[in-house]
Amino acid sequence: MGNSGSGKTTLARHLSCDQKATVLDLDTVAWEPNQIAVPRPIDLAREEVRDFCRSHERWIIEGCYAGLIEASLEFGPLLLVLDPGLEKCLTNCRSRPWEPHKYSSKKEQDEGLLYLLDWVEQYYSRDGDMSLAAHRSVFEHYGGPKEWLSALPRPDSGYLTNRNA
Repeated sequence: MGNSGSGKTTLARHLSCDQKATVLDLDTVAWEPNQIAVPRPIDLAREEVRDFCRSHERWIIEGCYAGLIEASLEFGPLLLVLDPGLEKCLTNCRSRPWEPHKYSSKKEQDEGLLYLLDWVEQYYSRDGDMSLAAHRSVFEHYGGPKEWLSALPRPDSGYLTNRNA
């Protein structure tokens, strides 16, 4: 869990390879398929998260939706919050590769960059499910294993190989 551009997808990709785990990008359950900016009913999205957790022995969920992350916590996973700071998130967003599961083209993705950068900047001050305040609350209230990371672990650091995902 973390701000856009914090490195969630990168970390999930590394962990999934290392741990042989299936990844769920929460954008795929938070929004109606093939409908621009139409959120799915939250109860339906939460149940899809739970179904994903039940149906995979080893799994990783990544996203910025605190309420959807909470739906996975009943399964007792390691909760990681990525918070590398505003400048790192902005830099990562500017160099983000094309995400074909979200955009029909790299051009379409790039057209939303200014909106994304503004969104990233608001993370530290906005309210709601995708804010630092919401992420901090989930982290503080979770009684299971958890870590708040200010940087992505380096793949050669041993962190990724010595984790129980």
